[in-house]
Amino acid sequence: MNSSLIYFYSLFTLIVFIISRKLSKRLKVSLLNPFILSLIFLVAILYFFHIPFKSYYQGNLVVNNLLGVSIVALAVPFYEQLPQLTKHWRKIMIIVGCSTLFTMLSGLCFAWLLGANQEILIAMLPKSVTTAIAVSITEELGGNPAITAVAVTIAGIFGSAFGIGFLKWAKVTRTHAIGLSLGAVSHALGTARAMDYSIKAGSYASVALVLCGVLSSIIAPFMLHFVLKYLY
Repeated sequence: MNSSLIYFYSLFTLIVFIISRKLSKRLKVSLLNPFILSLIFLVAILYFFHIPFKSYYQGNLVVNNLLGVSIVALAVPFYEQLPQLTKHWRKIMIIVGCSTLFTMLSGLCFAWLLGANQEILIAMLPKSVTTAIAVSITEELGGNPAITAVAVTIAGIFGSAFGIGFLKWAKVTRTHAIGLSLGAVSHALGTARAMDYSIKAGSYASVALVLCGVLSSIIAPFMLHFVLKYLY
């Protein structure tokens, strides 16, 4: 691909996100957060101008390569809130541990109730973990990484769109509880949404994102063995 197109698509994506972010702040609607607005605009533009997704994806190499850097950048708010995090580390570990088990079981039960085969069952196991870790877990267990990527995206979109609204409806108002919930259930997108809500919530969300990813990698094989033994 022409190098100029790579920079053009990357710049185009950034402009769409900046516009979506400003629009989201004006609208002040949880459902229309910057990520969802950007997604809607990009899909509409690609469809209207008949731009192949493959070309667009290849042209976004600059932005795509920043994904790892953006995850590492979450260490900054984590460090800023470190005294609070170390003070409540027992509670955090209990919450993160329960969240990991619940998110994995919910994906497995949902797939099983719909009659999914073993490959899809494995793919649904890490649905609430950030994409890089989730795909690695699925590949190691023999599942379909493509299905995992879709499941992770859906979990992130729903969590970032409805998470804070649902938590407020459930009378959950503490900032650290909101952050841990979004990070545990909706991985990177939930963490980004928590960061928009408050820096403190974003810090706790980044902790949940990392710890849930690590715990899922450890627990997933045992969880899968248990399910296959008793349900299949």
